[in-house]
Amino acid sequence: MNCSALLSLVLMLVQLWPCSLSMQNHGAQNTDQSFTAVRRVKRGWVWEPLFATEEQTSMVPVYVGQLKSDLDKQNGNLKYILTGEGAGSIFIIDENNGKIYVTQKLDREKKSFYTLRAQAINRSTQLPVEPESEFIIKVRDINDHEPQFLDGPYVATVPEMSPEGTSVTQVTATDGDDPSYGNSARLLYSLIQGQPYFSVEPKTGVIRMASQMDRETKDQYLVIIQAKDMVGQAGAFSATATVTINLSDINDNPPKFQQRLYYMNVSEEAPVGTTVGKVFAEDSDIGENAAMNYFIEGDSSDVFDIITNNETQEGIILLKKRVDYESKRRYSIQAKVVNRYIDYRFLKEGPFEDKTIVKINVEDADEPPVFTLENYVMEIAEEAMSGSLVGVVTARDPDDDDCPVRYSIVQGMHLKRLFSINEHNGTIITTKPLDREIASWHNITVTATETRNPEKISEANVYIQVLDVNDHAPEFPKYYETFVCENTVSGQLIQSISAVDQDDSVEGHHFYFSLAQEATNDSHFTVKDNQDNTAGIFTAKSGFRRQDQFFFYLPILILDNGTPPLTSTNTLTITVCDCDTEVNTFYCRYGAFMYAMGLSTEALVAVLACILIVLVFFLAVVAIRQQRKKSPFSEKMEEFRENIVRYDDEGGGEEDTEAFDISALRTRTVMRTHKPRKKVTTEIHSLYRQSLQVGPDSAIFRQFISEKLQEANTDPTVPPYDSLQTYAFEGTGSLAGSLSSLGSNMSDADQSYDYLTDWGPHFKQLAGMYTSHRSVGD
Repeated sequence: MNCSALLSLVLMLVQLWPCSLSMQNHGAQNTDQSFTAVRRVKRGWVWEPLFATEEQTSMVPVYVGQLKSDLDKQNGNLKYILTGEGAGSIFIIDENNGKIYVTQKLDREKKSFYTLRAQAINRSTQLPVEPESEFIIKVRDINDHEPQFLDGPYVATVPEMSPEGTSVTQVTATDGDDPSYGNSARLLYSLIQGQPYFSVEPKTGVIRMASQMDRETKDQYLVIIQAKDMVGQAGAFSATATVTINLSDINDNPPKFQQRLYYMNVSEEAPVGTTVGKVFAEDSDIGENAAMNYFIEGDSSDVFDIITNNETQEGIILLKKRVDYESKRRYSIQAKVVNRYIDYRFLKEGPFEDKTIVKINVEDADEPPVFTLENYVMEIAEEAMSGSLVGVVTARDPDDDDCPVRYSIVQGMHLKRLFSINEHNGTIITTKPLDREIASWHNITVTATETRNPEKISEANVYIQVLDVNDHAPEFPKYYETFVCENTVSGQLIQSISAVDQDDSVEGHHFYFSLAQEATNDSHFTVKDNQDNTAGIFTAKSGFRRQDQFFFYLPILILDNGTPPLTSTNTLTITVCDCDTEVNTFYCRYGAFMYAMGLSTEALVAVLACILIVLVFFLAVVAIRQQRKKSPFSEKMEEFRENIVRYDDEGGGEEDTEAFDISALRTRTVMRTHKPRKKVTTEIHSLYRQSLQVGPDSAIFRQFISEKLQEANTDPTVPPYDSLQTYAFEGTGSLAGSLSSLGSNMSDADQSYDYLTDWGPHFKQLAGMYTSHRSVGD
């Protein structure tokens, strides 16, 4: 072991000395007292801190240390005993002198200390002379583990052009040795690969920039870091880790055009928005640091525009306004590119922009004719004669050869019938008179076509306004329903009127109202012009009689202010109403209607009464017919009961249906399901023959009766009273031969119905009915 290791061991022993077990003194056994009476004395243990070095391999036990009591006289009277962790297996003790030995190889990383207990006893008395005390044997570490980088491989990113000393990342290695003892776990970091761009702090493992680096030159570096234990001394273990360092981009490069001069062409026929060409500026940066915007400087910005393609970073030059080869054949524009995001730290190195010249030649093309105006507005008075001039449109060929053009109207067919155009000079005329009241504006489209190239066509819109002429006289806006009461006094207002005119008036319409000349001298009414395009109708006398005159027809003259002024006569119908002074419109309308029909009130009431009588008579006839369709049940109880006994569901009965109506047995709510009837007469004779062969005691007979009885009890459609059922076997030796009265010469009085009481409770009511019936007959 070298000097530094020995020094460290001494320092550790000094630190552990207070923690070791102190010596204890025990009181000797009092000869006058028993063993249990122990006198407390000063402790007498004497030992030093105990250590065992790990990873030691030896064929013989290795000495660790010695336990000793101050009561030990070296006469072999004391015996030392060791217990606790590993006692007897890993650690052994010499019971005579207290020396402790280790017998196995220890590993501090698995167990760093062992806790044991020591005791000294008297060999003669086997009594302890020292109380049992606990002590620790620590396992001393040696450098047997290599450092490890647990978080590798490492990847770090640092902006390019970062100043020296900028921290990039930190690497950390771990060592399994004891960091509190010696230098086994003390690591030292060094740089194996990465100079001269990076450096590493020896104790912390922090990697820093050693110089400024340009990403555009190299964007990735591989750095190898070594970690050594034992502070890098000889014989130390080491480990390495690789760190990948990427340089992130910053905007430290301006954009540059690939060309100082661009040439482009554009046709004069190209519409607005046509792509003329593209320019491109390179930027060594990446991402948003390479984003740029393009501009056009100078007067050409009103003809051309430039936009930026954000995906390709190209500048796209677009046509902003139509160009004309005959007007200007060449354009020279200056395009500028500027970084979108500027890092102001690098502005001192120069502006982050660039400029280039773009020369654009305009190509000649065979253009369509060009109208002098895009839209023409023309006027013509309505009712103008056919062939009247509306206006002239003009178009010319803008090319140098100045090709003649031909004009035509391409709008709807109805407009073709109203207007025509001279195909040579563009003169537009009417083909028929126009009426402003039908349409005040007409919109047509005129085309101009080159005569030598009919595919070259251009269009122009022509808006034709029809000017108004006073050709419509004023008139009432609606039909006026006017009434005057019989008791009206003179000068009373009975109606206000107004007028409308289909013509337009520049100064606004103004109408004048007056009575027609033929009604001026002999009229019961007057017209007062209110000077606001309305007039009032007033009575000129008091009192009117419907018997004398029911209607008055008042002609009113209306004059407009047009040029020339027009007049019209409108007739106002005034109806005399049976009222005092206030007009009841509904009542007056009713009176006018009756007068027009030629009926009085009494006559109308008589007509309505006749209609009501006819309606009542018709309803009565319908009710009587409905009542006759009903068939009331009027049979007496006795007749009904007799019919039940004789017929019911006996079957057959066709020979005696005149005396019995089976429908009387059926209710309106519960009806039996209709079943097809068999040939009853044949069935009766067959059953009679079978009855002569089968007696009442026959099993077949009894079974048959039971089935029929069960069927009758479970049938939901039977009446709510007892009735006879049809049975196939009537009994052997019966003089009657059948219960049915069909074909029988005997009357009910000759028959005995006492046997019905023997048929059970289901026939109790029936037996009672026939018994009582016979008693009444007797």
